[in-house]
Amino acid sequence: MNLSTGSKLGMRVVALGYLFFLLLVPIGVILWRTFERGIGAFIDAISTPAAISALNLSLLIVAIVVPINVIFGIVTALALVRGRFPGRGLMQAVVDLPFAVSPIVVGVSLILLWGVNGWFGALDEAGFRVIFGLPGMVLATIFVTLPFVVREVEPVLHEIGDEQEQAAATLGASKWQTFWRITLPAIRWGLTYGVVLTVARSLGEFGAVIMVSSGFPGVSQTLTLLVHSRYIDDHNTYGAYCAATLLMGIALVTLLLMTLLDRKRSNT
Repeated sequence: MNLSTGSKLGMRVVALGYLFFLLLVPIGVILWRTFERGIGAFIDAISTPAAISALNLSLLIVAIVVPINVIFGIVTALALVRGRFPGRGLMQAVVDLPFAVSPIVVGVSLILLWGVNGWFGALDEAGFRVIFGLPGMVLATIFVTLPFVVREVEPVLHEIGDEQEQAAATLGASKWQTFWRITLPAIRWGLTYGVVLTVARSLGEFGAVIMVSSGFPGVSQTLTLLVHSRYIDDHNTYGAYCAATLLMGIALVTLLLMTLLDRKRSNT
């Protein structure tokens, strides 16, 4: 379909206007409110014990979630692409389940499973607390980030096929050698892209985490929960803006990294 110059210009104006009012204006307001008191006040707001603890906890959750998702994501993608087994379609649907289920529902489900009165409540009675502790927050984050590695690695496996893997097996390579020397290098960009998406979602997750977290500062409060606590509970609007800016800065670095990796993958 050929569009006139005026139509193309109009579409661009509409698209840019939409992005401007939906994204740039809110972000600009947050940045303005954050730095209106100067950089020193911003640093003071994000260097409180509660803010440092929230940042450390967020990074700790990322450090736990990413390796788990990488291992199980690669295994799941290989099973879906290379395997032929009953229930494969159901497994595909389960992988996409976090895209369809509300994070709040995920949190409630975890409470019903791992809470004191849940199916596995005996663990809590034995002294291993899952809900309102780090394990519950990790489980919630793993669930909402489950599809990213799988869905980034799966199309790459389809694209490369299995000819090289079969050739390596014919030459006497073990399954581990084939994976390490053939499969992993071939899927490295898809895997890296999935990891970046997992990191971004882990840092920004709120709905599922707030359901399974006590929210106590310095105990089980992530950066997203810190923003919520400062704005809603403490009525510390400026502190909430500063925490949001810190979280936004980390997300921006992640986005830039994702863009660079995507360009490098396109040029490879």
